[in-house]
Amino acid sequence: MDISLAGKHALVGGSSRGIGQAIAMELASAGATVTVVARTRQALEEVLRTLPRENEQPHELIVADFSRPDQLEERVKMLVARRPVQILVNNTGGPPGGSAHAADSREYQEAFTRHLICSQVLTSVVLPGMRNAAYGRIINLISTSVKQPIQGLGVSNTVRGAVANWAKTLASELGPEQITVNNVLPGLTDTDRLASLIRVRAAATDQSVEEISENMRQSIPLRRIADPSEIANAVAFLASPAASYINGINLPVDGGMILSL
Repeated sequence: MDISLAGKHALVGGSSRGIGQAIAMELASAGATVTVVARTRQALEEVLRTLPRENEQPHELIVADFSRPDQLEERVKMLVARRPVQILVNNTGGPPGGSAHAADSREYQEAFTRHLICSQVLTSVVLPGMRNAAYGRIINLISTSVKQPIQGLGVSNTVRGAVANWAKTLASELGPEQITVNNVLPGLTDTDRLASLIRVRAAATDQSVEEISENMRQSIPLRRIADPSEIANAVAFLASPAASYINGINLPVDGGMILSL
């Protein structure tokens, strides 16, 4: 089975920490040259120092804010002019928690900009390189809320569904060019975001952080929270030649938490 990414260039969003960082590490380990992008230079520089370079890959970074699509587009255009991208991982931090009905319209606008508009911008910029290389993988990090809305994440639930349908449409449009588009749906994963959500939930209830954490673990058939590397493994497989006939799917990586098919 061919899972080598040697000779491929991957652009990974939100890669200064958490799942994005783990994905950058795994793709580099598989042989890809990786460009990490996020808004904090210091954090990106630290990630860059730790990326595997078994094949002396010239990894690099882009500092860009996903709340500013024009800035992101300009900086990625400069990148692809030098080095086309064959693997795009659309990923950025999730919207704040809260109910859907109480959210301000600006919260929806900001979330759609960061998640949907920026994904569209990045896809448009990297597509010519994928076509020229006759190899393209677009992988979107979304959420299990695509299959089952998560209580207290109204804005996130909404925008994740929009991204999922955007991706499914792209899969049909780009499939004839052998460019695949897939979504990875992480379940409960050991990240700063999950820790923050647990603290917020604890503050809003009579339960402790420990009690909420244990309840979460018990809701998962595997009875544990995922490590970010386990999400990254799924992304690396979908990015590889071995996944050439997988297109247009929503892949939960959730330990069996979502009970629907």
